[in-house]
Amino acid sequence: MSYASFKIRIYAFLLDYLLIVLYEILVVGTISIIFRTFFTPLFSSSPVTAELTGFLIMTLPISLYFIFCECSRCQGTWGKKKLGIRVVDGSSQRIGLVRSIARTSIKFLPWEVAHFAVWHLMLPTNFSEITILVILNAVCFVALIYLVSPLTNKKRKSVYDWVAGTEVVR
Repeated sequence: MSYASFKIRIYAFLLDYLLIVLYEILVVGTISIIFRTFFTPLFSSSPVTAELTGFLIMTLPISLYFIFCECSRCQGTWGKKKLGIRVVDGSSQRIGLVRSIARTSIKFLPWEVAHFAVWHLMLPTNFSEITILVILNAVCFVALIYLVSPLTNKKRKSVYDWVAGTEVVR
């Protein structure tokens, strides 16, 4: 067993991102055509309501996809499976639900914080514009750390792998 290279992990995520984009097109298309009158107020009344609505229809289902796939018998998402890699614990065993939740939560935390900031830029808020821009810059910095960290260690672990105690192997 060898550790999955950074390149393979990126390719696997891009395959998964293809599924995410298809899901987003389906959801956004359905909402904008069929449920427009219901959802428009949710995305225009307050940043908190918009963020919560976006979380429930986008982030949560995508997170559940990663959580359940990575703790399943497949030990990975569709992209990981296609490229022959899987997520394991430090003993090379299948990860449990709690570890999968931790890994996915930490992985998508910058994404969700960015959504928070964008909604606070777009809609009236008590936060100053400078505060929101600092948050967005911090998100970019964290995302950069997430991308660079697998290049700095032999096991190719990212920050969320270190925190959750996981490894991605071939």
